[in-house]
Amino acid sequence: MFKHLSQSGEVHSRKTVYQGRVFAVQKLTITTPDGLAVERDLIKTGPTVTILAISDQGRVVITSEYRVGVNHNSVSLPAGLVNPAETLEHAAIRELHEETGYEATRATLMTTITSSEGFMDQTAALMLLHFDERKRQAPHFDTDEFVTAELVPYETVIDWVKTGRINTAQALSALGYYELFLKQKGHQK
Repeated sequence: MFKHLSQSGEVHSRKTVYQGRVFAVQKLTITTPDGLAVERDLIKTGPTVTILAISDQGRVVITSEYRVGVNHNSVSLPAGLVNPAETLEHAAIRELHEETGYEATRATLMTTITSSEGFMDQTAALMLLHFDERKRQAPHFDTDEFVTAELVPYETVIDWVKTGRINTAQALSALGYYELFLKQKGHQK
């Protein structure tokens, strides 16, 4: 059906034209699997985690944080970068604790998605975490971020998706994956 499904392109040249704190921009010359010679710009960034954290009481950790791409606060699930040599599970547990103060009791990888793969190599591991609402410490997020976190009943979170209050691709993907494949199988707690 898709003859080049598992084939990679051949990268002939790669030049970094910008290097920032979170991402780099590279210019590439490539021969695609179907033989096209193309030039592409690529945003290179590290892997990320997006966290669907559900308490034993069925409430979800929802965060609000300023995002430059939309120039206002974005209501979503906790998320963050995976540090070098860090497992996805550890990154998710660390990010949840840093941004919200909650300590996860279990972390499970649901799936991994790509984000704008036409010009970006970023992946987002969608993680399901369970936590005890009674065990919370003060959050300690990075110096250049301020995150507000609250516990929201799962049904309300789904309503917020329906009304567009939660509209980030990673949050919709995590909630959709959970709804389709895990919720009915007893992974609520």
